[in-house]
Amino acid sequence: MVNLEEIKKEAKNILEEGKVKYIIGYAKSSNALMAAPTFVKKPEDIDKLIWDPTCFQNLVKFLLDEKRKKAREKEPDIRPVGIFVKGCDSRAINVLLQEKFITREDVYIIGLSCEDLGVLDEKKIFKKLKGEEPEKIEFDQRKNIVISTKEKTIKIPLKEILAERCLECTSSFPVISDVFWGDRNNRSPKEPFKSLEQIESLSQEKKWDFWQQQLSKCIRCYACRSVCPMCYCDECVVDSINLAITADTTAEEKSQKIKWIEKSPESSENFGYHLVRAMHLAGRCIDCSECERVCPVDIPLRLLNKKLEKVAKELFDYKAGLDPEQPSLVSSFKDEDPEDFIR
Repeated sequence: MVNLEEIKKEAKNILEEGKVKYIIGYAKSSNALMAAPTFVKKPEDIDKLIWDPTCFQNLVKFLLDEKRKKAREKEPDIRPVGIFVKGCDSRAINVLLQEKFITREDVYIIGLSCEDLGVLDEKKIFKKLKGEEPEKIEFDQRKNIVISTKEKTIKIPLKEILAERCLECTSSFPVISDVFWGDRNNRSPKEPFKSLEQIESLSQEKKWDFWQQQLSKCIRCYACRSVCPMCYCDECVVDSINLAITADTTAEEKSQKIKWIEKSPESSENFGYHLVRAMHLAGRCIDCSECERVCPVDIPLRLLNKKLEKVAKELFDYKAGLDPEQPSLVSSFKDEDPEDFIR
C-alpha cells in the first residue's frame, strides 16, 4: 500500500539534503474535488502534498518548462527536479529520455503505484452529481468515494468513475523511479483496446462522418498540444504563429515561413492539424489522455492516439515508454517488420 506519510518523509529529506531543487506533486485544489499540481520548495510545506485517486494530472509536462527555464538562465541550478509519477507518467519520462530531451540526472522520480484502481474522471463525477457542487470528498475502506454537497451525501463506487484510460491500463506502477511506494502488480485487462470497438465497427463512410462531426467542433485553441508531455518542439509544424526566432532571424525569413496548415478553425484545417499531431505521437503517446481531458469542446482525441497504439502493438509488438534504451518506433527497422504496405 502507498503510505502518504512515508512519501512526505522522503520528500522532506531530499529537500533538506539539497538533492532536488523542488518537488512537483499534488495538493488539494480550491474546488474541493480534484487534486491540483503543486510545487514544493521548502521542507515546511511538505504537509500540503497528497496522493489519492483525485491526482489525475500528468505532471511530466512541467519538466519541459523546467528545461526551457534552465536554458534561459546564465547560471542555472543543475540539481534535479523531484516529481510524483504514476505508471503512465513514468513512461512519458522514458520517452523523453529515449529522445534525449532530458537526461536521467535532470529528474528525481518519486514513483507511486495506482494499486488496483486508478484516477478519477471529473466529468463522470459531475454526471453523477447532476449539477450539484461538491463541498467535500472522502474515500472509505471499501473503495468508494463519498461526496458531500449542500443537499446530500452520496457514495459512489470508484470503479464507476475511473478515467477510461485506467480501465484499459496495463501499467499501473512506474517502470522507472528513484524511490517507489505501492505494489508492482500490473493489471491485465481482458480488452485493453475496448474503447476502440465501437468506432472500429463502423463502415469507412460512417467513420468519416464521425470524425468530420467531431473535428469540426475544434476551435484550434491548442490546449491538447499545450498539455501533452510529448509536444516539446520550439516550432510546431501545425502552428504557423509559433516560429522559433533567434537574434539572427530576419524579417524576410519570418515572412517566407511555410504555412503547412492555416490557423483558422476550418474543417479541412482541423483534420490536418489533428492527423499530423496524431502521427507525431505514434509510438510516443503513453495514453495519459490529458489531451482529451482539457479539450473544451469534448473531442474524443484519445481514440486517435489509442488506434495508433493498437497498430504499433499488433504490427510491431511495441509499447511506448517501457525502456528508455529501446529504439523509438518510427526511427528503427527490423528485418521481421511487416511489409504489407509495400506495393
